[in-house]
Amino acid sequence: MQEEHEKLIKTSICLEEEVLEALEETVREFKKKTGRKWSKGAVIRVALSDSFTRRGKIL
Repeated sequence: MQEEHEKLIKTSICLEEEVLEALEETVREFKKKTGRKWSKGAVIRVALSDSFTRRGKIL
């Protein structure tokens, strides 16, 4: 079975130090839970997707 991959566009964001630390902690938690490697970008995409879904915007 072939997986579909959406095109990702590289961008830059500025985060407060505390947010970056929480993001890195979440990366470690996701890796521990899933046994798979997670990037900060992947965690940000999950968080944004969840936020948009809660607002009724399906991406």
